[in-house]
Amino acid sequence: MGMDPLGARSQFVDIQTLPTWQQQLDNDGEEKRLVRSNSMLSQSFPSPFPYRPDINRKIILFVGDIALLNCTAVVNTSNESLNDKNPTSDGIHQLAGPELRDELLKLKGCRTGEAKLTKGFNLAARFIIHTVGPKYKAKYRTAAESSLYSCYRNIMQLAAEQSMASVGFCVVTTTKRGYPLEDATHIALRTVRRFLENHGNSIETVVFAVSDTEESVFKKLLPLYYPRSEGEEKACLPLIPADIGNSEGEPVVPERQIRITEKPGSIEDECEEDSLELDLGQVGTHAFARMEGDVDKQRKQILQGQMSEAAMQKQHQRNYGRWLCRARAEDLSDIAALKALYQTGVDICGRTVMVVVGRNIPVTLIDLEKALLYFIHVMDHITVKEYVMVYFHTLTGEHNHLDTDFLKKLYDIVDVKYKKNLMAFYFVHPTFRSKVSTWFFTTFSVSGMKEKVRYLDNLQQLFTCIKPEQIDIPPFVLEYDARVNGPYHHSEASGL
Repeated sequence: MGMDPLGARSQFVDIQTLPTWQQQLDNDGEEKRLVRSNSMLSQSFPSPFPYRPDINRKIILFVGDIALLNCTAVVNTSNESLNDKNPTSDGIHQLAGPELRDELLKLKGCRTGEAKLTKGFNLAARFIIHTVGPKYKAKYRTAAESSLYSCYRNIMQLAAEQSMASVGFCVVTTTKRGYPLEDATHIALRTVRRFLENHGNSIETVVFAVSDTEESVFKKLLPLYYPRSEGEEKACLPLIPADIGNSEGEPVVPERQIRITEKPGSIEDECEEDSLELDLGQVGTHAFARMEGDVDKQRKQILQGQMSEAAMQKQHQRNYGRWLCRARAEDLSDIAALKALYQTGVDICGRTVMVVVGRNIPVTLIDLEKALLYFIHVMDHITVKEYVMVYFHTLTGEHNHLDTDFLKKLYDIVDVKYKKNLMAFYFVHPTFRSKVSTWFFTTFSVSGMKEKVRYLDNLQQLFTCIKPEQIDIPPFVLEYDARVNGPYHHSEASGL
């Protein structure tokens, strides 16, 4: 490949000339086949990875050498010492030139799951992001999944922080490290998708650079996470794995709550969140420290006549921590299957939208405690930032109504952030009776909730707050609304 830089340049690949994943739809007979074979399963519940042409246009599947791409940054997969010999890193080193090796020596290695940045030197890419994928052992699969998630997540984070327009991914897990390609691809595709949804506005292009052998796996799995039409979304729904991680795509692992020290002193089996607190609490366990604490406690309680606000909050949080622990450890798939609570897009202010479908709650049949655990499991990471809830009361029957005691219990258990960050509660298709009982409930049982409830008699009103393409509405709700309120006219709404 001579030293002539012009000669070398010509082999670089301009990503602007490559077809996007959305454009690849027409060239693939794949989608038609899929849709045909799965059209029997006309699923009514929403896909966790809905059709998003805006995101699909950012995705490119490229079969070829990653070192040739003119992305802002390309990814190099290496080992902890950053001197791994594998086809990807060999290609990058060969083109980047010897300065790359010198620069890597200065970095003093890289831990598994981390991402480190160097210049691109003689590559067309300005930067190289180096990452270290996990070694895979079946019995430590969950640990490997978390590490691999971290690789992709940290790379995307770096790209966003450095305002990079485009990033080229190689397959991070090398055969040498033994990670099954298909499992690894699920994590890669889902993590990138979630990042683009949640934080990816500034990133214009993500290229997955693959070899011939990797291409077939990517082609098979890309439609699950990046469906290119409503039909493909429906057809792929049954193929999406049960475990799709949390809202960032991060694996949610009940085994995470591992005890570091056995504390014979504490009876409660606590979660990692407060095990640290307890460890610190044990620091001064000698008689003097204990006595001092007791005196303080007595003095406070005498002054206030009851527990302090702070102590009550602490206790409440610890209690919530326990519920969360159980929620993460328990199998709640039967509740999940009801599709009574799910996350969809964002409202016009960019806040996460959570949907509750009243008709899908078989109150008499389900274990309400499990329902409570499921609610906490789903909502915990959503409620850390502002969110809104949409409750479809449409066509609910007596047997779908949660009793006030259950709602009060739920309200009392959940963390402060649930209440603080809930910006609005849209009550769609209310009946007179439900308005009365909600009014009663919010007036007497739950403070601060009343101002947040908005009654909406039709979907037209809902679409002034949440664009139709940002919310997955069960078909029976759409049918009911069209029947009662007439068909929805998109043109009127777009003028709002």
